[in-house]
Amino acid sequence: MRATLALATLIGLSNAAAIDPRKAEPLYKIELAPGDVRTVTEKEKWALRAEHKTFIDVTDLDEPGFSLQFLASFPGAVAQTSAVNALIPKLSQTNLRSTLTEFIKFQNRYYKSTYGQQSAEWLFGQIQSIITASGANNVKVENAATIVVGAHQDSVNLRSPDTGRAPGADDDGSGTVTILEAFRVLLTDSRVSTGQAPNTIEFHWYAGEEGGLLGSGAIFQKYKQDGRQVKAMLNQDMTGYVKPGTTEVVGILTDNVDAGLTAFLKKVVAAYSKLPTVDSKCGYGCSDHASATRQGFPSAMAFESTFDNSSPYIHGTTDTIDTVNFGHVLEFSKICLGFAYELGFATTL
Repeated sequence: MRATLALATLIGLSNAAAIDPRKAEPLYKIELAPGDVRTVTEKEKWALRAEHKTFIDVTDLDEPGFSLQFLASFPGAVAQTSAVNALIPKLSQTNLRSTLTEFIKFQNRYYKSTYGQQSAEWLFGQIQSIITASGANNVKVENAATIVVGAHQDSVNLRSPDTGRAPGADDDGSGTVTILEAFRVLLTDSRVSTGQAPNTIEFHWYAGEEGGLLGSGAIFQKYKQDGRQVKAMLNQDMTGYVKPGTTEVVGILTDNVDAGLTAFLKKVVAAYSKLPTVDSKCGYGCSDHASATRQGFPSAMAFESTFDNSSPYIHGTTDTIDTVNFGHVLEFSKICLGFAYELGFATTL
């Protein structure tokens, strides 16, 4: 299979009164909007997150310049319905639940903590087991048109990032297992597992999203430097919560995404999910698709709801598995499976 797995684990002075006391602490450069760049301490970063402000940590990123997005022409309609519809029944709510149950047992998945490293290693083991079971062991990366399906695997307790309990069941354990289950079922298709897809298909699990899209930022910067042809990136961040009293929907983000890819994503949802779509916005730097967009790669994101109706329990002890609707998560696995298969075999990108 022309595919790769990317698991990002990032992992006494005389005029003291005139000196910024923050100089004794590491400082970070963050971008809250294009052109709105600030220098902050780590504590100030978490304070901004507690105020529901999103940003990209650009401390170690190059300036993106003013290049337009890489050109891609997306199909006008889905074309792989027979193959995808044969795979969809293999998706399992039981697998989604059992995997997430284990994943949230770590104290947290903060990217600087030992728990973060342990959770990444555990997840990598699950990925390797899926590959081994599929028989697709000759995985290689080819510098062809590349399709990325990604989710962040880290979690954080904003009150105590290093040691605080942060199960992160919805944010983003739900996205993590959503794409893992799609990956598992995708590899049961013989055309995929034997490398017949004309385009490279990659599944990414990022660390450091909560700290400013660190894992995805590093990966997509490297891809741009290496001349990789990322034609499409689908982000899955929070797929499990349905607000009581609301109708189940797929939220389609319309800001900081590629309009053409987003239009195609809606076609995928209509073909392979029972849920309707509703447009929504999440703000600059809200999740890892923004890292792809910043480097000029077309991105899109499907979300658990409209942004206003998303889970109120994240970033602390209350983001637990009882807030996750696994029937809802399953719909997003269908979407990811359809997206990867359709674009993996597309010839017009």
